[in-house]
Amino acid sequence: MTESVKVQPKVWSNPWHFLAFGFGSGLLPKAPGTWGSIVAIPFIPLWQMLPDWGYWLMLGLTMLFGFWVCGRVAEDMGVHDHEGIVWDEMVGMWITLWLVPEGWYWLLVGFVVFRIFDILKPWPIRWIDRHVHGGVGIMLDDVLAGVFAWLAMQGIVWLSVIVWP
Repeated sequence: MTESVKVQPKVWSNPWHFLAFGFGSGLLPKAPGTWGSIVAIPFIPLWQMLPDWGYWLMLGLTMLFGFWVCGRVAEDMGVHDHEGIVWDEMVGMWITLWLVPEGWYWLLVGFVVFRIFDILKPWPIRWIDRHVHGGVGIMLDDVLAGVFAWLAMQGIVWLSVIVWP
C-alpha cells in the first residue's frame, strides 16, 4: 500500500470504518488517538460490571476484532495506519483499566497513564509500531501500551491501598 492511493474514510456509510474510527472520533482534526481514548471511557463502567473473566473475554474479543477491522479499513484506505483509526486506542484503554477499582478518579488516572505510554512508545512498543504491519501492527503497539499502563495502574492501586488505607 502506498500513501499516494489514500482514500477518505467512509465513516458515515461503512460500519467497519465507523467502528475503526471510534464512532467518528478519529475524524476530529487534533489528536485523534486522545479522542479515541476518551470515547472508550464510557464503556469501562459497563465492562467493570462483568465478572473478571467476562471483562477478560471482552478484551480478547475486541482485540481479535481489532486485528481484523483495523487491517480491513487500512487496506480499504490504502494506508498502513491512518491516524484516524482509533479502535486500537479504545482497546488499549480497556486493557489499562481491567481489574482497576471503579470510579471517575481511576478512569482519569488510567486515561493519563495510557496516553503517556501510547505517546512515548517505550521499547518494544516503538519497534513494533515501526516494523509490524497490517491490522496486527496497528493494534499491537496500543495493546502493549495498554499492558504497560495496566501494570503501572496495578502499582498505583497497590500504593493507594498502602498510603491511603
